[in-house]
This record gives sequence, C-alpha cells and structure tokens, in this order.
Amino acid sequence: MATTETPNYLDPKVLERIKRLDVRARLVVEGFITGQHKSPYNGFAVEFASHREYAPGDEIKHIDWKVWSKTDRLYIKEYEEETNLKTTLIVDCSKSMGYRGAGWRKFDYAATAGASLAHLLQHQGDAVGLVTFNTAVRDVLPPSARSNHLKEMVHLLGETEPDEETDVGDVFLELVPQIRARGLVVIISDLFADLPTLRRSLQQFRLRKHEVVVFHVMDRDELEFPFEDNTRFVGLESPDEVHADPRALRKTYLEIVDRYRRDVRKVCDRLGVDYALLDTGEPLDAVLSRYLSFRKHYNTRKGRAR
Repeated sequence: MATTETPNYLDPKVLERIKRLDVRARLVVEGFITGQHKSPYNGFAVEFASHREYAPGDEIKHIDWKVWSKTDRLYIKEYEEETNLKTTLIVDCSKSMGYRGAGWRKFDYAATAGASLAHLLQHQGDAVGLVTFNTAVRDVLPPSARSNHLKEMVHLLGETEPDEETDVGDVFLELVPQIRARGLVVIISDLFADLPTLRRSLQQFRLRKHEVVVFHVMDRDELEFPFEDNTRFVGLESPDEVHADPRALRKTYLEIVDRYRRDVRKVCDRLGVDYALLDTGEPLDAVLSRYLSFRKHYNTRKGRAR
C-alpha cells in the first residue's frame, strides 16, 4: 500500500511551489515548531522581574525553592512581559537580490526568511517592524505587536521587487535615528558593500545599543561557482560584462568569496554582531534555529546584567 509522505515545508524546493508568502511563512514556522522536542517559546515572551513574599492563594509552582533553602521563607517569582524588546527586520531589495540560480531568487528566500521570523516573533508576543532598502530606504513599517501588523509586513514583502543598487552606507545612517527604542535589528542582505562602509554602518546600530543579527544571503551559485562552459557574466547592479571560461576563474573566485565572508564575520565579531550565512538551497529551519540560538544567548546576557 502506497504511503503519502508529508512534504517538508522547510525545504526551499517545496516552498517554491507555494506562491503566497503568508502561507509559506506559516508553514515554515509550524513545521519548525512541530520538529522541536521542546517549545522554542519557553522563556522568550516573559522574563524574571522580582521576588515577593508568598501569600495564601499563590500558585505553588511559582515558589522559588532555592531562596527557600537559603532563607527558610517562601517567595514567589514574578515575571513581566518582555515589552522593552522591539525587533526591526531590514530586508535588502536591491537588484543583486534578484539573482536566481537553480532555486529561487535571493530576494524570495530573504523575504520568506523575514516573513517566517516575523511570524515567529509575533507569536512570541514581540513587537516587530520591517524596513526594505536598496540605494535608499523604500518602505518602513514601525514595530508593532498588533494582530494585523504581520499581514501588512507580509503583503509589503510580497509586493516588493528587487531594483536599483545596494547602498548600506547612506541607508543605515538614515535608519539609525529612526529606530529610537533600543532593540533587536535583523539585517537580511547579500551585503554588496565594501568592508569599511559595512563596518561603519553596523557600528552606528551598535553605538545606539541595539543588538544586531546579520543574515548574509548568498545563492548556491555564488558559493560554489558551478559553471563549466564559456559564460557571459553580466553585472546586476552595473553595466559590466565579462566573457570567460569559468573553469579558469573558479579557484581564484572561490578564494575571494571565502576571504570576503571571513572578513565580514570578523567585522561582525569585533562589533558584537551575530553573523549567519543564508544559503538559498538551505532548509529554512536552519534560519529559525540560528535566530532562536541568538535569542537564547541574548536573554541569558540580559539576565546576567540585572
């Protein structure tokens, strides 16, 4: 008897057949949660605030037994909703994000990753906003936790088409004063920028005490350079064209790309910015896992700072 396997909605090849971005994001998040042995939400939507003495009627599960063992008195742990953390997703929609190899376009992958993160953040009770950019800031939706806000973000991403060049320098300088509340800034981009400009741009967010995560979007072609025959390479953000035998270029090209990725990671490390590569052929649960790992690390540091 034939069995019907449940499609892996975390696989970009499966998601590519689903046209609606809101459906893709929901399936990714639901599939991710189903695959977790433990809920990823535990400890994320609320955080410890203070103690107070136990009073009759309080739930026993909230008693801090460690304090009792030291003081022989009963205290209740009180929690507060984590309303001070606001997340801004900054998604690159420059023309280079329109590149498509064997899978989907870099922008489609970035949009789906961003929509999935927004879906997850909102279900955690966080306020989340969206910014799209190329040579300038294109659209801005300030962070909000209201129910319709996710639909607005997903609609905006679904209607956006990659165009113009990448300019993180002027764009980030424009954005920094607009993101007033200290929070989490998530950048999803192919990072077509020189290192000094990227360093200065990221530094502006860190000087404002924002936590920053960089998701570096790259197509599998960019990572492996699989071309064999004589090929005409055309710049997406410039009029440059090169006719070449890719086999003669592969070794040097891969060395340059690898060096650039290492340098970007060093820049991020020195600034206290989290860096993660997004390979467009990679299942999207890896994106969510990296985000949750970062978030857990972030909450741990906040707890130590209290």
